[in-house]
Amino acid sequence: MRILLLSQYYAPEVGAPQHRWSGLARCLTAAGHELHVVAPAPHYPHGHLLPEHRAFAPGRTHAGEHGEVVHRVRFRPYDERVRPRMADEAVVASAAVATVRRGLGGWRPEVVVATVPSLPMLWAGGRAARHLGVPFVAEVRDAWPDLLVVADDWDHADAHGRPSLPARAARRGMSALGAATTRLQRRADAVVVTTDAFAQVLRSRGVEPVHVVRNAAHELPGWPDRPAGAEHHDDVLRVLYGGTVGRAQGLATAVRAAALAQARGVRLELRVVGAGADRRGLEALTRELGAPVVWCDPVPRSRMTEHYAWCDTVLVSLRGWAALEMAVPSKLYEVMGLGVHATAVVAGEAREIVEGRHAGAVSTPGDVEQLADTWERLAADRTLLEVPALGRAWVAENARPDALAEAYVGVLDSVVARRGA
Repeated sequence: MRILLLSQYYAPEVGAPQHRWSGLARCLTAAGHELHVVAPAPHYPHGHLLPEHRAFAPGRTHAGEHGEVVHRVRFRPYDERVRPRMADEAVVASAAVATVRRGLGGWRPEVVVATVPSLPMLWAGGRAARHLGVPFVAEVRDAWPDLLVVADDWDHADAHGRPSLPARAARRGMSALGAATTRLQRRADAVVVTTDAFAQVLRSRGVEPVHVVRNAAHELPGWPDRPAGAEHHDDVLRVLYGGTVGRAQGLATAVRAAALAQARGVRLELRVVGAGADRRGLEALTRELGAPVVWCDPVPRSRMTEHYAWCDTVLVSLRGWAALEMAVPSKLYEVMGLGVHATAVVAGEAREIVEGRHAGAVSTPGDVEQLADTWERLAADRTLLEVPALGRAWVAENARPDALAEAYVGVLDSVVARRGA
């Protein structure tokens, strides 16, 4: 099959969307499928092209890590605010459509896939597919447009929640954008989501067909088959967070909980490995509270082994937004697949997965005292850090990369066959 992917994010950038499609690209190309990707020059999370990525500048076409062909388009530099990022997404989407219209070196796909996050990319995918006369598949990784309901909470000037967008105007614009997003989802030949809960919501809105293809839990190179923290003999509870430090993660709760636990006499260290829009404000909050938090720059996934080996438990965190109750962070699959204890600050489907497989301790999003209590219990009784094999078994059954890639191909096959019929 010849597949064209339109994406706002792509390797060598580091992040959950990039990791998902890097894994799918590996499986798809290994199975003999042709994959072309239209994506901007790498500029996430800093908003500008780094010197080491000059070979991937706008206008360049190059081979990807797994044999896919990547067409790089222009972007708009941004900072941590929402509006510049939204402007960048609009520029990238427009450039993606223009690139498809100019032709892709004579190569022609059988199906177009556009992946979100980046709502303008849904529009771009639909336009590209119509231009090519092929079916369009919308991949909606998060609960869009439901997340637009909490748009007032996105653009925080700092970790204390002071918004910089005029709330009333933002609310009107987001309402219109939400309606437009639902229309785009209904027009797609198929929609792919990553959770059962969100699939049910979209079907209730008349979006059909909707397919669930979960995020995959890829093996971590060099990971030993032993529980995290097995060799730790001191009395410091080591908590790791690795991933995006953004608005949806709500890490201010973790910083405050770490400070509260420390004030109670708990010896604890929270290590954060990542970057994002909220990091600067959270670093300031760390200094203000004297919280036991160490901030580290993002690293390639291959280097996360040393961080996992260091920790006793891995923090997986989302805000307490209703839309996020339909989300399951891809990091959770990774943690469960490795057999590592999770501190899961989540609700909804993600909470049910953790509790049902005894994969860690669950805390209510936004509840600082409850999270501090959780870490205090773990520090006092390290037998609570031991997790059974249920989590690994569930991941092997539901998040195996090759099986998910096969399911994805099945979705694409079905839309191509239906369009042909």
